[in-house]
Amino acid sequence: MVIFSDFDKAILSDRVRSRRFFKLVRTRSFVLSAAALIVFASAAFGQSASVTTKVEIPARPPVEEKPSAVTPEVINSDLREAISIIQQNYGGQKALDYNQLFKVSIDSMLHTLDPHSNYFDAKEFEEFKTDQSSRYYGIGATIGDMSDPNGKVVATYIKATFDGAPANRAGLRYGDKIVSVNGENTLGKPYTDVRNLLRGKKGTVAKLVIERLGTGKRETVEIVRDAVRQPSIRESYMLKPGVGYLKMDGGFTQTTFMEFVADMRSLKVQGMQELIIDLRDNGGGLVGQAARVAEAFLSDGQTILTQKGRVGTPTQRYDAENPTPDRSPVVILVNRNTASASEILAGAMQDHDRALIVGEATFGKGLVQNPFMVDYGGMLLLTIAKYTTPSGRLIQRDYSNGDLYSYYTDGGSFRNDDEPAKPQGAESHTDTGRAVYSGGGITPDITVKPNMITVARDRVQRGLLSPISAFSFDLIAGKVKGLEGYKIDRPITFGHDLQARDFPINDELFNAFKTYAGSKYKVKATVADGEREFVQRMIRTELIQAAFGAETSYQVFNEYDNQIAKALDSLPQAKRLSVEAMKARAISSPTEQK
Repeated sequence: MVIFSDFDKAILSDRVRSRRFFKLVRTRSFVLSAAALIVFASAAFGQSASVTTKVEIPARPPVEEKPSAVTPEVINSDLREAISIIQQNYGGQKALDYNQLFKVSIDSMLHTLDPHSNYFDAKEFEEFKTDQSSRYYGIGATIGDMSDPNGKVVATYIKATFDGAPANRAGLRYGDKIVSVNGENTLGKPYTDVRNLLRGKKGTVAKLVIERLGTGKRETVEIVRDAVRQPSIRESYMLKPGVGYLKMDGGFTQTTFMEFVADMRSLKVQGMQELIIDLRDNGGGLVGQAARVAEAFLSDGQTILTQKGRVGTPTQRYDAENPTPDRSPVVILVNRNTASASEILAGAMQDHDRALIVGEATFGKGLVQNPFMVDYGGMLLLTIAKYTTPSGRLIQRDYSNGDLYSYYTDGGSFRNDDEPAKPQGAESHTDTGRAVYSGGGITPDITVKPNMITVARDRVQRGLLSPISAFSFDLIAGKVKGLEGYKIDRPITFGHDLQARDFPINDELFNAFKTYAGSKYKVKATVADGEREFVQRMIRTELIQAAFGAETSYQVFNEYDNQIAKALDSLPQAKRLSVEAMKARAISSPTEQK
């Protein structure tokens, strides 16, 4: 049973729905909503004329004329009639799946209202609850597959285990080849297939046959599946002396604020004086958790958000209650996938000039959903209100044309930002008088596009992944002549912060990779030279993952991140902005204790 606070219960996100959207767009051209089914049943079958010269549709028996008013009874009757017609006459290739038929009908009906109301069947609702609990059930390992020079998958391998997880306790290590799971051969299978075999109910056994890296010895390992922690704050470390970094891309779950408090305490002990909060790719979650994070930086009485429901319902305002807020200068990183609860946090901090926002314009989701339990374990997530930021901004993007596909693509995650977006909505002002606008998400104070590569170059880099993995396996096993110092034959050291001295990639190592990739995978030296930075970054990531775990390996990528670099450069501006906001607040509330 999932437990929500009253605040969390009323405001949920699109983290699960965004994954489900792409299932919908594949079927959008032929999906009929319940309303469409009604039109079909009453219009098409109310005629006696044939549709074509070859196929005749029998006339519907005469019935009493129905009232023009659409009532629940009429809808129920017509829907039943439509299902009956489908049962008796459908002759397509697909087998009838009544759960899917009803689910898509309900979803399509809801999407005529807004893009964020959705129906979850029992299985999806269980996944939703697991998603919000910051855990899953399995063995607790990062896995990846590797292909041969012909592109055929060889096997799936262990890349890292998580601290305290079943796989870690069982002694699995980087490079262990997964030969079988519970008697099912996994050689030649991609990691997605193997992952499904490894996950399962708590307390069940996953019997693995593995082949150890280096020795080639096969062992049988029995692992009891258990809850595996999936923190919503994936990274917490010092980017440089005095500057802390929180990577909050795991959504806002039931444990987010608790994680935030613990991570902030740890960073403070390490000397943090300035902070970067990374909300890129955070699709939202429990807004009560996002509000509590905002409250940590806001003073008593400062508004976090306002919720406005349907006509006749009271407006609710949520204010900070914190007599001793944190005063560290803050930069918040956002992008086009920053949505919902994340936008509430970013919007509150921007409106009060408490943080400088850097990156791309956010997604623009400003609607409030409430979960309604339905029969057979399902859940209806229905929009009941909209929210505004402290300055009064409604950040929800336009959906007046009802085109779900365009909403998520042209205007959302896949929009073209080559031309700066012009303000679309009403103008509001931050505490220091800066202009901000409604109607299109949160516009950053400093716009920075991520580094992008062409499709052709992406194809080249993907082609280098298997040579990099294969070389890294030999390197870590101590099999590369002259580079035996890179051998890693010990358990993962968790909680390590990346240092420049950790496994540097020098010319000797890079040249060894070129020789290996050329002989084993026929990779031309010019190709490797052209992607030297990528190759070096990926090999170092493999080394760090083997020695320090997956979470520390993410820090390698951060060293190449242009948006993080800009966030670091912007910290002095964030500090000035925060000071100006405090002065403005002191003038407007002279009696308040500062």
